[in-house]
Amino acid sequence: MSFPDRIERTMELAQPVEKVWAALTTAEGLGTWFGNTAEVDLRVGGEAKLAWTSGDTATLTIERVEPPTVFAYTWPIHGLPDGDPRRTYVEFTLVPSGGGTTLTVVESGFAQTNGDEHKAAFSGNTEGWKNELGELVAYLDGKL
Repeated sequence: MSFPDRIERTMELAQPVEKVWAALTTAEGLGTWFGNTAEVDLRVGGEAKLAWTSGDTATLTIERVEPPTVFAYTWPIHGLPDGDPRRTYVEFTLVPSGGGTTLTVVESGFAQTNGDEHKAAFSGNTEGWKNELGELVAYLDGKL
């Protein structure tokens, strides 16, 4: 049986590419819309560390940095035990569109899991991106 491997979302944003890029790649941006705090070492091989007031944390390993159009990282698969080496790859692509930006987010690598692991990871991240991208829009609109 084959399991879905990727989640993809494309959205039109009113802000210019540079503003969206900053929201995705700076500690201030990530620490406002994606987590509650963040530290970012913006280079290939660098890490972004996110923390939430709930006590949850996530460490992203930066894989691609092509300012201001492509930002990508790997991170642990939701629901797997700490230390599990499997990770998904998340890539943000920004394209100027009029005065705004077309943002595409793709997370892939879910086929490394199956059964209940896959169901938890894929459904959790599908819902998670819906929520987080809503928070990104609120942040960019000055509402966070």
